[in-house]
Amino acid sequence: MIKVASVDNMRKSDAYTAEHSTTMRGLMERAGKAIFENVDWRAPVAIVCGIGNNAGDGFVVATLLHEKGIPCEIFMLSDKFTPDGQYFHEQCEKLGITIHRGLDDFNLDGFATVLDCIFGTGFKGEVEDPFRTAIERINKSGAYIVCADINSGLGPDSGLGKTCVHSDLTVSLGCFKSGHFLNCAKDIIKEKVNCDIGIELLEEPAYLIEKSDIRRLFEHRPHNSNKGDYGSVALIGGSVQYSGAAKLANIALASLRSGAGVARLAVPESIVDAVLPYVLESTLFPLDEVNGAYSFSYSTAENLMHRTSSAAIGMGMGRSGEVKRLLEYLLCEYSGNLVVDADGLNALSKLDKSRFKNSSCKLILTPHPKEFERLCGEKFEEFKGDLIAHAKKYAASTGSILLLKGATSIATDGKTTYLIDRGCPGMATSGSGDVLSGILAGICGWVDDDDLLLGVAAGAYVAGLAGEIAERNIPSASMIASDTVKAIPEAIKEILA
Repeated sequence: MIKVASVDNMRKSDAYTAEHSTTMRGLMERAGKAIFENVDWRAPVAIVCGIGNNAGDGFVVATLLHEKGIPCEIFMLSDKFTPDGQYFHEQCEKLGITIHRGLDDFNLDGFATVLDCIFGTGFKGEVEDPFRTAIERINKSGAYIVCADINSGLGPDSGLGKTCVHSDLTVSLGCFKSGHFLNCAKDIIKEKVNCDIGIELLEEPAYLIEKSDIRRLFEHRPHNSNKGDYGSVALIGGSVQYSGAAKLANIALASLRSGAGVARLAVPESIVDAVLPYVLESTLFPLDEVNGAYSFSYSTAENLMHRTSSAAIGMGMGRSGEVKRLLEYLLCEYSGNLVVDADGLNALSKLDKSRFKNSSCKLILTPHPKEFERLCGEKFEEFKGDLIAHAKKYAASTGSILLLKGATSIATDGKTTYLIDRGCPGMATSGSGDVLSGILAGICGWVDDDDLLLGVAAGAYVAGLAGEIAERNIPSASMIASDTVKAIPEAIKEILA
């Protein structure tokens, strides 16, 4: 797994490393060398330096380019240095490297590569001049753009920023930061690489999931097994208002394609006939209803959940109090893994959080940011700057596994945190969240209890990879949720390769 650190963790670890095994100047030299060695330099090179250690890294790169005979010039936007940055700045002056100062002498015409060393991970707030104008000129330069550590203007923890350098390559130093993956990052960073420069992390990082991390979950099903060995899944959703038969069937098919032994799709009785032609491998379970909407019945719920190992609830059920009653029943009576999405999350947000922690089932909550607002009682604007910390805090306080969905999703139980950066724009379509719920319920029906958090991360990875595979042949604007479902087998095949 790839480590992903917070800025605070990185800052503490930098200081500890500089104190115990090297100096800050030594770290700066390693950082500059790492950047130099990981770029296919196209001459001439413009190095844009701002403030702090990030500028010092740029000065080190300049000396290395000069030594290799690669033409380079430095564009300085500030005269504020750290002491170590000052040292390498003086080295550049001694070597006779051309140094420009201020916006009046800031012209990138004719440069093939631009190295952004304006801000490092200490950046906060809004970008102001002269840095704003410099960033705008870098983005319009037409050069190959490289960013040192993280793109200037991009929040190193949040991945948010209004004015940012858009890079062809970002060379992360020491450890990836969450801002390399979250929110806007995918639209700003085309390619990224991390360079180990000898910094030992002091605190537990998050982990970016790769294929190799989840491969074992899908390997080696024995011949001497049957459907009962791979979980029976209940998928509870639908209403007259949400009677898209094919979309509901997709949920069940996604569970089966993800390895579930049995999938039971439970929908209100009045839409059973509409859904039936689309349901082949799974079974249908009629739910009690009033006027096409779900109506809670203890005996029906008991029969539905009998011998199921996992369930998903909420997809298109509506916001009636009956959904809340079903959830209250499941929290008290169900002992399997319960994936809660969509209208299930809306109902859950009205319950006291103490009910979650004391529930008989293992809760797996799958909100997007707006749904997470309702669950935690805070506005997205208040926690968007540090999604990982808020996700961990909520998961720990509720005893749940939280999958906070986004361009990069966060899966956490409050202790261990996984990031899943698979997916594509074509998945921004109706029904994609339902497909994910089906995949999660399918995997959570057969995965071992010790691997439940990893299984949730694997479900998000499979869904995202399947979407990417679908988008290889279908324009993102034309994709629908069933395209992702069809690509699930190919996604698992790639994971196993």
